[in-house]
Amino acid sequence: MAITLAQAKVSMASKVEQSVIDEFRRGSLLLDRLIFDNSVSPGTGGSTLVYGYTKLKTPSTANFRALNKEYQNNEAIRENATAELKIFGGSFTLDRVVINTSGAINELEFQLKEKIIGAINLFHYCVINGDSAINDLAFDGLDVMLTGTSTEFNTDMCVNLNSTFSMNENYDEFLDLLTEFLATLAGKPDMLLMNSKMLTKMKSVARRAGYFSQTEDAFGKTVDLYDGIPMVDLEEYFDGTSTTKCVPIADDGTTSIYAIKIGLDGFHAVSPFGDKVISTATPDLKAPGVIKEGDVEMVAAVVLKNSRKAGVFRNIKVA
Repeated sequence: MAITLAQAKVSMASKVEQSVIDEFRRGSLLLDRLIFDNSVSPGTGGSTLVYGYTKLKTPSTANFRALNKEYQNNEAIRENATAELKIFGGSFTLDRVVINTSGAINELEFQLKEKIIGAINLFHYCVINGDSAINDLAFDGLDVMLTGTSTEFNTDMCVNLNSTFSMNENYDEFLDLLTEFLATLAGKPDMLLMNSKMLTKMKSVARRAGYFSQTEDAFGKTVDLYDGIPMVDLEEYFDGTSTTKCVPIADDGTTSIYAIKIGLDGFHAVSPFGDKVISTATPDLKAPGVIKEGDVEMVAAVVLKNSRKAGVFRNIKVA
C-alpha cells in the first residue's frame, strides 16, 4: 500500500493533526510529493521497524543476433535489501500562563510550527547525508545510496559556475554535462534537489538556455522548473549549535545536484502500517499541572529500489 501526506490528512479527524500535515506539506515540496509505503510493522517483540525490499542493481539488456546464432545471455541483477525506519521530531514545554496570555502571536502555535520546521530540515538533511554506519539513529540518504553507482556523475572533474564570468564561459559545458547526467537516469526525474547557491546558478543557466519556467505547488507557492523539472532548495539544518546546508558545499566551493524519480519502483519513503505518518500531541490545558508539553514526531526512512531512478551530479563549483 502507498500513501501521500495529502491522503494521510483525509483520514485524520483532528483539525490540529490535519493542520500539522499541511505545515509539513507547505514547508517541503519533497515531503508533499513523496510516496510513503506504509506497510512496516514492528518485528518480534516490537523492538524494530525494518522494511525489506528487492533492489534492482543492473537491468537486463537486449541485443541483435544473426541467423543460426543464439543470443548472448544476460540477466538483470537484483539483491535483497532492508531499511530500518527511524524516529525523529521533538518536544517543547510551555507554562500554561504563557499559553493563556499569548498576544498577537499564539505561543503554542508558534512553538508547534517551529518544531515542524526543525523536523522538516532534519528529514531533508538525512535524505541527502544520512549514514546509519556513522549515526545509527539516522536512516541512509542519497549520498550513501549513490556513491559508486552508474548514476554518480562527474566524479573526476570540476565545472566552474562560481561567478558571472565563469558562468558565461562554462554554462554551455555545464548544460551539456547536465543533459548527459539526466540521460543516465531511467526516465525524466521528478525533482532536482540542491542548495540555495546551486539553485541560483541553475536558474541562470536555465534562463540562458530557454529551459526556465515556473509553476505553483498545492499551496500557491512558486516552484522553479528546469525543462519542466522542479528545482528544490532543501535549505539548511540547525543542529542546536551550527547551521549547515542540507546539500553541502565543500571547502573547495563545490556542491552537487541530486535527481530523483519518485515511485514505489524507484525513490520513495517508508512508514509504519496505517496512516499515522506524522504524530502530534498538544497539551490539554484543563488537565492538572502548570507545565504543558507538546511534540511532533515522524517515523520514516527512504529507499531506492532502482539505482537508475536517482543520481548525483558532483563537483559543481558555486563558491
